[in-house]
Amino acid sequence: MSNQQELVIRVVAMPADTNSSGDIFGGWLLSQMDLAAWVCARKLTPHRLVTVALDGVVFHKPVYVGDCLLCYATVERIGRTSITVHVTAHAERVNGGDEVAVTEGRFTLVALDSDRNPTAIQG
Repeated sequence: MSNQQELVIRVVAMPADTNSSGDIFGGWLLSQMDLAAWVCARKLTPHRLVTVALDGVVFHKPVYVGDCLLCYATVERIGRTSITVHVTAHAERVNGGDEVAVTEGRFTLVALDSDRNPTAIQG
């Protein structure tokens, strides 16, 4: 298990990703972070993984249309059937290219067997 953050997602925020106020929708941002957690965790088990919890999600700054969203992931814990991944999302601003932390959270994924019951990560 590494404590080093890994860049696992890089995607541009588009106009279709906005809420009714024209800001990037928080649900879109969380879905990108959930994907990042899965991409990070899938290397640790051959089993199907499902997200069962999100903890400590904090929206620090907004994401704007045209920003490049960067999701960094770090495995925090590997349990018997679960993997906890901390994801930090940064926005690479469309104007100037500055990178700022915008959102962070902890995602817990559980490994499932072929009958969709929790199963051991290893094996």
